[in-house]
Amino acid sequence: MLEVLGRDVRLGGVSRRSFLRIGSLGLAGLSLPELLASESRKDTAIILFWMAGGPSHIDTYDMKPAAPAEVRGPFKPISTRLPGFQVCELLPRHAQLADRFSIVRSIRHTLGVHDDASHWVQTGYPLLQARERGQQNPAQGAAISKIRGPNQPGLPANVSIPEAYHSRQGFYQSAAFLGRGHDPVNAGIDPKLGNYRKPEFALPADLSLDRLSDRRELTTAFDNLSRQAEQRSLDDANARAFELVAGSKAREAFELGREPDRLHDRYGRHAWGQAALLARRLVEAGTTFVTINLYEKDIDWWDDHYTLEKNLRKRLPPFDQSLCALIEDLAQRGMAERVLVAAFGEFGRGPRIDANAGRGHWPHAMSALLSGGGIRAGQIVGATSADGGSVRDRPLGPGDLLSTMYRVMGIDSALMLPDAQNRPVRLVDEGTPIRELIG
Repeated sequence: MLEVLGRDVRLGGVSRRSFLRIGSLGLAGLSLPELLASESRKDTAIILFWMAGGPSHIDTYDMKPAAPAEVRGPFKPISTRLPGFQVCELLPRHAQLADRFSIVRSIRHTLGVHDDASHWVQTGYPLLQARERGQQNPAQGAAISKIRGPNQPGLPANVSIPEAYHSRQGFYQSAAFLGRGHDPVNAGIDPKLGNYRKPEFALPADLSLDRLSDRRELTTAFDNLSRQAEQRSLDDANARAFELVAGSKAREAFELGREPDRLHDRYGRHAWGQAALLARRLVEAGTTFVTINLYEKDIDWWDDHYTLEKNLRKRLPPFDQSLCALIEDLAQRGMAERVLVAAFGEFGRGPRIDANAGRGHWPHAMSALLSGGGIRAGQIVGATSADGGSVRDRPLGPGDLLSTMYRVMGIDSALMLPDAQNRPVRLVDEGTPIRELIG
């Protein structure tokens, strides 16, 4: 929902009166074509594999087999279904599905610190000393929650699996000035799969399931929580918990055990696989934006300063299995055109293996994978230098990547939202959709 002068305007169903009202304000990005696009794309969703730490583009999607050993790294390339495109040998499923996704190889920026870079790539705004200053702009999932809301009533619009790590480096996924109501719901994941928490949504201590069955008492409880939420931001979580626990659609969407064993096996009985399967359930039910945030040091954390080969041999096979199972499953369910799957981190890795058998931070070149959501598949956009250290062709920035994802959702990245002082702020500081990917 977008609040305009104290009134809510749902962009997925714009009335004539609302359109005229918005037009009179002259808000950027709310032109008639964009409003009509929003209406036509109102059921779209995004699943983002957030590869926190910065994955090595050279060891995944932008290999340099002709370069010296210290540049090309320890892995061999394998051919894919896309002529001339090779991927790491540890990504065989990617090779089989290369005509169903596109790779952008030419994203670059100038911030080499995890926090600063993550803020830029997830919000569209660069920020120096992000850890000390805190998140200043809303992350993509929060902005989409504000503008679009959920695709189905009773579902959260914005979800993180297992959680949004606001206090750890590399995660800037809050709603910032849009308010806590648009922060991601923490979905949790089976603790047996790693050091992951259970879901944040649970019944408050003073509410039993018996009380939930009493419709009158439930209504009173909702009313009380609404009043309390106006007084204390902490109650936002309680109100959200009520909605999730009391609503059968939400409860069912989060019940991963409803999936057949064959799908658990297909996605992989590991954290990556089960998170991807849960993400599919959520977008299928009506969630609009899901971020997969896995953080287990040396397993899911992509900050490979040390023993890169050992780390990627652990990490790439489950990532390969889960992401590709998701792409295939969405296609088989007829959901591929309305669900964008994306995978990227805050920067790439250095062009040379160093003395610690790892690669350092490298914002000067990174790759991103995009599949579905109506974008053109089978595209390789941009190119890097012979050592992968700089962008050689079609330089793009974080804002271009986010603008592309917003376009999938029927949202113009030039749209303005009011900040905490009610000043208009663009969704993205600068950037336009990547033309090679947009039909």
